[in-house]
Amino acid sequence: MGLVQRAVEAAGIPTVGVTLNRSVTARVRPPRAVFLRYPFGHPMGEPLAVAQQTAILEDLLRTLETAGPGTIVEPGYIWKRHRFA
Repeated sequence: MGLVQRAVEAAGIPTVGVTLNRSVTARVRPPRAVFLRYPFGHPMGEPLAVAQQTAILEDLLRTLETAGPGTIVEPGYIWKRHRFA
């Protein structure tokens, strides 16, 4: 995704991405990213957690407005659901 972000930014459009793997994101060096310690497949939070998903979206927009190129922001959210039956 970071490679696509750089191409879009080269056209003058600011971007921000969500990442679940900080080390890969650091190597790809996207213009801006928000790192969440969530399980793969859940980049916007827990299912049906509208308030949580809204907060993540607001963080993405805030990062887009305030972060400089090459920034990886970590808001510190914690995944609460357990994968136990």
